[in-house]
Amino acid sequence: MGERNLDKPLVSVIAPVYGVEKYIPRAVESLQSQTYNNWELFLVDDGSKDNSGKVCDEYAKKDTRIKVIHKENGGAPSARNIAIGQAEGKYMFFMDPDDWAESKMLEDLVDTAEYHNSQLVVCGFYIDTYYSDTDKYQQEQAVPTHYFKTQQEFREYAYKMFDASLLYAPWNKLVRADFIKENNLIFPNTFWDDLPWNLSVVRNVERVSVIDKKYYHFIRQRQESEGAKYRDNLYEKREEEQDWMEELFKYWNIDTEETREFLSRRYVERAIGCIENITNPNCKLPILKKIETIFKIINSKRIRYALKIAQPNSKYMKIMLLPMKLRLPFLTYLEGIVISFVKKRSTRIFAILKANR
Repeated sequence: MGERNLDKPLVSVIAPVYGVEKYIPRAVESLQSQTYNNWELFLVDDGSKDNSGKVCDEYAKKDTRIKVIHKENGGAPSARNIAIGQAEGKYMFFMDPDDWAESKMLEDLVDTAEYHNSQLVVCGFYIDTYYSDTDKYQQEQAVPTHYFKTQQEFREYAYKMFDASLLYAPWNKLVRADFIKENNLIFPNTFWDDLPWNLSVVRNVERVSVIDKKYYHFIRQRQESEGAKYRDNLYEKREEEQDWMEELFKYWNIDTEETREFLSRRYVERAIGCIENITNPNCKLPILKKIETIFKIINSKRIRYALKIAQPNSKYMKIMLLPMKLRLPFLTYLEGIVISFVKKRSTRIFAILKANR
């Protein structure tokens, strides 16, 4: 690598911290092990009730690149936004404090951004789902390396990156700080803020690079993680997200057979998640009310259209969609119960099925 101006950090890494004291060391030390050293790290303690804040302070005492912000609990969006306002780097990288990164990540992302003058660089990642303290199922997400020559070329290809889950989360991306600040790209104060923020980033971005290497490890381990909870408004949230996705492609003026199929398949896959959420043991609705709710979901205009267009990637998913296609609410309900059972009793099997759907 060439010489860097060490007086001013080139990469500002931002991590919201809440209740993750035993995971922070792995995350911080994975940054300290980077082959690229010109970074600053903001650890934003969002009113943690455990010792997360103290752990962050101890690392900051030993490494001047680490800056700790303590604030009252306000959620990950507010924590990230505070750090965005204080970041000094040319680039920003958003990290979760219970994840970790391989040592070449920042070097390769920065070199790609500098060489291609990219506003956004996207890389592959791993999903490590732990089903014991040491054993895990590892899922790999990536697309081939591509340096998009035009904004239109990126937009036409973007559905493939969405389909590989590369454009949903903030943590596998290096983003130009001036692009973030000039467009006021702050994280919205909403449940699951990752998607709307990422959509705001890709909406008008012009210079994008994607590299096929996988560096970031997204960890599924904590029982209290957001993805494991029952949500009484999950269906409404998924409807809102689908609205956002469809609006983005409409804004881009991209309406192809491939994008319609992708959007439809994405929607029906998440509809199955909504069914499982209803049959989750923590859902206190009476059984008849659950079946009635499922009946409304599988008979909506949007799901009927999506079921016609979607082309599942696996036989497993084709079978999963069959009760919905046949408009059988009770069978769909039973299917949800089976999914809930597998999800609760076998993390490994559930992760494998989800990864290969």
